[in-house]
Amino acid sequence: MGTRPLLNRRLAKMGTTIFAEMSALATATGSINLGQGFPDTDGPEEVREAAVRALREGRGNQYPPGPGIPELRTAIAEHQRHFYGLSYDPDTEVLVTAGATEAIAAALLALLEPGDEVIAFEPFYDSYAACIAMAGATRVPLTLRAPSFRPDPDELRSLITPRTRLLLINTPHNPTGTVLTADELATIAALAVEHDLLVVTDEVYEHLVFGATHHPIATLPGMRERTVTISSAGKTFSFTGWKVGWVTASPELVSAVRTAKQYLTYVSAGPFQYAVAEALRLPDTYFDTLRADLLRKRDLLLDGLTAAGFRAFTPEGTYFVTTDITPLGEKDGIDFCRTLPGRCGVVAIPNAVFYDDVDAGRSLVRFTFCKQDEVLQEAVTRLRRL
Repeated sequence: MGTRPLLNRRLAKMGTTIFAEMSALATATGSINLGQGFPDTDGPEEVREAAVRALREGRGNQYPPGPGIPELRTAIAEHQRHFYGLSYDPDTEVLVTAGATEAIAAALLALLEPGDEVIAFEPFYDSYAACIAMAGATRVPLTLRAPSFRPDPDELRSLITPRTRLLLINTPHNPTGTVLTADELATIAALAVEHDLLVVTDEVYEHLVFGATHHPIATLPGMRERTVTISSAGKTFSFTGWKVGWVTASPELVSAVRTAKQYLTYVSAGPFQYAVAEALRLPDTYFDTLRADLLRKRDLLLDGLTAAGFRAFTPEGTYFVTTDITPLGEKDGIDFCRTLPGRCGVVAIPNAVFYDDVDAGRSLVRFTFCKQDEVLQEAVTRLRRL
């Protein structure tokens, strides 16, 4: 096969292997898996039944339209208008994707050229680095540092060069739980306008916020025409396996993203698209109840982690808690996570895999709280053995 490496070096240092390793450890040791972020219960019954109904009625069993079914595109546009006052044409400014992960990949492949630079918050959601690498671009990290995990506006300005093409924003932020404030977003928006930069914003945790407010950057002056907004149904409705995501943007940007998307999956999740269209029209009480339920789970896990000796950082959003293990006498998160299942029967993820600057995340470990209360209670009990 010649001398070329089978795996592109730019993709070699990814977190995927540690996720697989931790999941395998959970299975082998019978541990509680608080590593990967997926709920252990399904979402609303009426949404699941909507998918069954679509299957039985033959809706979506064959290829759906490339941009997504009209019902879902309309529901997405209504959602953006209802929650944020953003108006999008469902025919030209909305694109349905195979989850947010494909939306991110298609956006970066469509909008980047080899040699471009992308400024992104570090720690990164693991697909960011891979997709930037596949586009032939260079990632430039803006590191969010403990304990506040806030972006430094002066540092952001210093990172912009003539090669900077795009800002990749994630709010609420995985894994730190940071939710960008209106002032922070205004600073980012002003820099994007000043330097004529595109913005791709990952907002999949938009409804999972606690004591904070999610502000889409596309609502700010000069941003709608330069912003690709990405979200999905998986986190909001607890159907992560359905892989239904979407893009909202100007017609020119949506057309570019769709051009790349058609060579990735072409189309996906036909019957589930009908169900997600109904999910997006659930009453506001659903979103309020979801948020209250996760807030209770967050506090349950935070209290347990603190009692077990971790330094736990309170997240404003997502369903992850980042902790520092140094109060336990530990220094290396990867080693800690590899031994944790054997020590107390719990699995977590080392944040170091989300960093280029490994030292910045070396002692940080992430736990998820999107589990049933009794599972979290048992995990907390086990962690106290440390």
